[in-house]
Amino acid sequence: MSKNGSLVDAAALSKLAKSFESHGSDLESYLKDFRSKTDAEVIHDGFGVLTESDEVTSAYNEMSTDMVETLNALRRHLDQMSQGLRTVQQHATATDESLATGFDQGRHA
Repeated sequence: MSKNGSLVDAAALSKLAKSFESHGSDLESYLKDFRSKTDAEVIHDGFGVLTESDEVTSAYNEMSTDMVETLNALRRHLDQMSQGLRTVQQHATATDESLATGFDQGRHA
């Protein structure tokens, strides 16, 4: 139990939510950079005109697309975690304030 009597540390939840949000934002930035470096045209130019280049290019593009989709899913998950933590923090704060108000009114009755 914290010093103010709450079982939930609203400040810690807020800090954790911001951390998830920050990591998600960083991931989005890294994804933009990754996409620019793995664009189909860049990859095609990189593999050249070897006999196998179409197969290699196709496989690489598929892998790149899968990676982007997976990392986008992770980004969405980080956003959901952040929002969930913010919701819990808001509910905990509201509950603490409601209880404090109830106790204050009970002392004055």
